[in-house]
Amino acid sequence: MIETPPSPPAAVDVVLPCLDEAGALPWVLERIPSGWRAIVVDNGSTDGSADIARSLGAHVVHEPRRGFGAACHAGLTAATADVVCFCDCDASLDPTLLPAVAGAVLAGTADLVLGRRRPLTRGAWPLHARLANLELARMVRRRTGLRLHDLGPMRAARREPLLALALTDRRSGYPLQMVVRAADAGWRVAETDVPYRPRTGRSKVTGTWRGTWQAVRDMRSVLAEPPAADPVAAAATGRGTER
Repeated sequence: MIETPPSPPAAVDVVLPCLDEAGALPWVLERIPSGWRAIVVDNGSTDGSADIARSLGAHVVHEPRRGFGAACHAGLTAATADVVCFCDCDASLDPTLLPAVAGAVLAGTADLVLGRRRPLTRGAWPLHARLANLELARMVRRRTGLRLHDLGPMRAARREPLLALALTDRRSGYPLQMVVRAADAGWRVAETDVPYRPRTGRSKVTGTWRGTWQAVRDMRSVLAEPPAADPVAAAATGRGTER
């Protein structure tokens, strides 16, 4: 993993996994909350995304291993702030909403907060992706007891407990593994609604049936993992789960 020189400490770090998002980056980066640091993880872009992000003041990390989870985890390991947010880099989610997502984590009333996507238009969230998400939410409830409605990519948690979860998935199962291991560790997991816009450019995962169901297969593998015998993050939070 190759990084640009470190930026000054920030109140919150925002991890933005990026693969050919040149068209969306200016809109996304200008909407990062003041005082928060954008960490753009370039996952092999060929459209100059890394240079655009750098020119707009983002901290750029290069992750050569392809995969959504690989990009997210590279951003997490590059983060230095106590609280870390994750957000897609395709302009489907508005970074100005991140303080609402991170608020309960910053206040100490939740350990992991997920943004529940609420589509603004019919085309913002394709039918096959919605159906897959509903099925995954059902499986998560059965596996963990958490009554979630969405495994949304906009989320917030504290950095050290996240690292203590020892996430291993480096593909589409990374967001789900975070939720499952957090539940196993006794974290308080909450949802808050966020508007979901049509993305800029074509989705690498949910833009096709094939990509969507490949993601579902990745996530089924995560759900099949046995609970950790001694979840180290439980000690890191020291609190029970709200389900």
